[in-house]
Amino acid sequence: MSAHAQRSGCYRTPQVHDRKSAGGSGARCRASEHSARLRGPRRPGEPPLDLGSIPWLGHALEFGRDAASFLARMKEKHGDIFTVLLGGRYVTVLLDPHSYDTVTWEPSTRLDFQAYAVILMERIFSVQLPHYNPSDEKAKMKVTLQHRDLQALTDAMYTNLRTVLLGEPAEATGDWCKAGLLEFCYGALLRAGYLTLYGVEASPGTPESQAQDRTHSADVFHTFRQLDLLLPKLARGSLSAGDKDHVSSVRGRLWKLLSPARLAARALRSSWLESYLRHLEEMGVSPEMQARALVLQLWATQGNMGPAAFWLLLFLLKNPEALAAVRGELEHTPRQTEQPTSQMSTFPQKALDNTPVLDSVLSESLRLTAAPFITREVVVDMALPLADGREFSLRRGDRLLLFPFLSPQKDPEIYTDPEVFKYNRFLNPDGSEKKDFYKGGKRLKNYCMPWGAGHNQCLGKSYAIYSIKQFVFLVLTHFDLELVSADEEIPEFDLSRYGFGLMQPERDVPVQYRVRP
Repeated sequence: MSAHAQRSGCYRTPQVHDRKSAGGSGARCRASEHSARLRGPRRPGEPPLDLGSIPWLGHALEFGRDAASFLARMKEKHGDIFTVLLGGRYVTVLLDPHSYDTVTWEPSTRLDFQAYAVILMERIFSVQLPHYNPSDEKAKMKVTLQHRDLQALTDAMYTNLRTVLLGEPAEATGDWCKAGLLEFCYGALLRAGYLTLYGVEASPGTPESQAQDRTHSADVFHTFRQLDLLLPKLARGSLSAGDKDHVSSVRGRLWKLLSPARLAARALRSSWLESYLRHLEEMGVSPEMQARALVLQLWATQGNMGPAAFWLLLFLLKNPEALAAVRGELEHTPRQTEQPTSQMSTFPQKALDNTPVLDSVLSESLRLTAAPFITREVVVDMALPLADGREFSLRRGDRLLLFPFLSPQKDPEIYTDPEVFKYNRFLNPDGSEKKDFYKGGKRLKNYCMPWGAGHNQCLGKSYAIYSIKQFVFLVLTHFDLELVSADEEIPEFDLSRYGFGLMQPERDVPVQYRVRP
């Protein structure tokens, strides 16, 4: 939903490298911290400055508690561009979607999107890659997520989703099962995604090998989920002593599960994995560091699809009209493939591309729940021109932050009733995709940004969308799924996850389900 933070549940190019070998971004980070401490008085042409009431900390505590509410309050006070002090760092926040392209397409010699991510990737995943070149890596990975390779990934994902969802013995009986909806969605998509990218037990698959795939992928998911739950604390460096011991144990377990030696014996490994491992070997990365990088990639490629599917299905379960519209559309899919639903071994791309109602539902659920921070380090003193003709001065060493969750996604000038789920918000009256949204009387290019933008837009957007749509299709056509309580409320967000892509709920939602006879 990009790293993310330009993250979106899809392939996110990891912003990591070895500090020792890359003086560029590491030096920029140190220069940023130094200049923040030595900042002089406000200069002419700079955005409004709000220091808060606590020396050095500024607004860091309020930002950490609820970033969206804090930034909305600052926008109301100062307008769509302002600078705030956050824990010794000066962060300029831009909330004008007409001007986002100016930032996201600016060259890294002026606005660097790598430096801050380097710190986070090392802190969360302990990954350091020598001679790391993100542009080179992105170019190599791009070809493995498009065209013919994309179709191969999509076909494998459909097969593996069927293995995970429809192969469990307890579910094959047709008895009702209970689970948390997030755990159900996240587990199925990450497990199937892992098997798709990292390989399966055997080819051709047998009942025995598929049972092993289910067991092994469940181990990977449950171990990964323990790390994922602590990700916000890891990123902010706020782990307790007990948390640190737990993280160390979980990381070690994941590194063993995803070690190159262990993966070498797996069948049907994706071209993406082969290309990435070849890239790491060409850089001279050790097998131990390769395992760490592969854990990072598991998070980067799979970490947002499960939460995205959770919100989508929850909105459908709470909106009978929307659920009926999606079911009606999906009933036509087998006719397009000329196969009965039970016999569909693949989900053709043509059929996946012809679901405008489901596309609108996905776009609307992402609009309401995708909340990444898009950050840049200001490398040189520079002028930032905005779309309305204004120009503001930015200082070297400061950080620039875009937060599309507030604008465009929750902007009442762009969307009527922006807090309300409307399944057909992205449909025209004739049923085609709606792309025309306006702010200030001007048509928006960036009216919803779950996939990032500019130089680091999500490479795996199509793979992620197809995976989510296949999952929803299988669930709605093969399962009876319902809320345990019809009065179940939409849960609040886990506020600690602002900035990390798709929001997760503060609590899971109990559902019951069974495979249809």
